Amino acid sequence: MRLFKVYKKNFIKKVEVLRYFDQKQIGSIPRIFISSLLVIFFFYSMPLIINFANNKNTAFKNNSKAVLAYTLNNGSGSNNDEKILNEQDLLLDIFSLNDLQTDTVRLNASTIEQLFKDTNYKLQDVRKTKLVKPVALTLLPNEIKMIENTTKRKEFFIQIVLPLILQENNNIKIDRKRLFSIINKSNNTDLEKKWLAKKFKQYGIPSKDLSVLKIRMDEIPVSLALAQAAKETGWGTSRFAQEGNALFGQWTWSGEGLKPKDADKNEGHKVMRFNILQASVRAYQRNINTHSTYKEFRQERAKLRDQGKPLDSIILSKFLNNYAETGNQYVEVLQKIIKQNQLQDFDDAKLLPSSIELESLI
Repeated sequence: MRLFKVYKKNFIKKVEVLRYFDQKQIGSIPRIFISSLLVIFFFYSMPLIINFANNKNTAFKNNSKAVLAYTLNNGSGSNNDEKILNEQDLLLDIFSLNDLQTDTVRLNASTIEQLFKDTNYKLQDVRKTKLVKPVALTLLPNEIKMIENTTKRKEFFIQIVLPLILQENNNIKIDRKRLFSIINKSNNTDLEKKWLAKKFKQYGIPSKDLSVLKIRMDEIPVSLALAQAAKETGWGTSRFAQEGNALFGQWTWSGEGLKPKDADKNEGHKVMRFNILQASVRAYQRNINTHSTYKEFRQERAKLRDQGKPLDSIILSKFLNNYAETGNQYVEVLQKIIKQNQLQDFDDAKLLPSSIELESLI
């Protein structure tokens, strides 16, 4: 309708101009020439007007959370290292972890609090000793949203998620140590070559470039992961966290997921559902370490490594402006969460080894 009005308005103006020429008794040849110019200008400008109108009404769409929506045809551009391999290759270990059958039931908040007391797991102690008890819970308690005291609810959420983040960072540390060992050798065994082939698939590197693998296979600062989990779940109270163990809001257009309430029934993305919290953390780290959107994040992280500096979550958060559609505002929120809750105290925390006694309590 808007385009019809624009067309009508331009047409009326054209007729009025021709009438003006007629009133001034301009010769027929000049009139034909001027009319031709007007017609050419009109048909030349209309596509530009249409494109402008369409672009103005197009909403910004951010797909950077869509780690679980990779396909073989998704890669575009000339850089082979930014082309992603098959989704099954990229996320095989995540799918395997997600499919694990556990006999664990959803513990209520009071039971978890008692577990923390029995194991003497306090955030106040962690901030001092930098040691974290390996209490690996599989599900968030429903009652977390009923904790009225904001400080208590935040600390409770951190206690649950912190060991999971540290565990995934430990896995990456082990892999990274093995990678450097392989790089420093002149000859590699068949077992090492198979391991490398597996990791190239896992980190989406069809070129099999060791320098790219070294940049991608690295940790996410604990404070940054905690801040994102807090932001994405409302400190564990969101529907996606409660019903789908989705701590970081990864999107999917295929497979099982939770539909946002305001989304069309058969259109748009879903938020990926996980069977256990650990799978959500691993998928988040794989997203940051492989998605082309976070290439600058990884480059800055590598620069900090080369300079012998710690992985600063405040610095690295600046490169996560595309994680959410709010852009730089999202970065500001993350930095505020990190600073207000002193989350950087946990960046150098260590996860204590598990024990049979502790596992029996869970």
